[in-house]
Amino acid sequence: MFERFTTEAREVVVLAQDEARSLRHGHIGTEHLLLALLRQDTPTTAVLRRHGLDHDEVAEAVAAATGGDGLDADALRTLGIDLDAVRGVVEATFGPGALDAPGGGRRSSSPGHIPFTAGAKKVLELSLREAIALRSNRIADGHIALGLLREGEGLATKVLLDRGVDPPALRADITAALRG
Repeated sequence: MFERFTTEAREVVVLAQDEARSLRHGHIGTEHLLLALLRQDTPTTAVLRRHGLDHDEVAEAVAAATGGDGLDADALRTLGIDLDAVRGVVEATFGPGALDAPGGGRRSSSPGHIPFTAGAKKVLELSLREAIALRSNRIADGHIALGLLREGEGLATKVLLDRGVDPPALRADITAALRG
């Protein structure tokens, strides 16, 4: 299926992995796909922005919904503990990622492959269906966005709804951008 992805759609998958790593998640979920879409500069990204979506605001919402990295830096700071300084010393001594949960945890313990959640896999499968429905022989980043909307159950959907996005209106605008 990936051979049918446009360069921009492939970039969404790569950027989703980067987003998962930056949030210290051990999986790629629908939220990471949404964040990846917002990091690009494509007509689809422009549509998402017109609907009030901003990468940094969405990243904050995702971090809040997933509990960040599980450590409350502000609470530790009140005790005189600088979490960033502790992490820096530990990683300087034991290597990058030394504080990450070992395999299978919420955080990735290696720079290698990060698995997709069932919801994210479903989004990618639905993006193929969206491309076929729009009579496209290639899967573009807009089809991934439509797949996110069609999946409708992941954290990305919750973030969209919490931000007041109207999914049918967003779908119509993305579809128009893909056709235009």
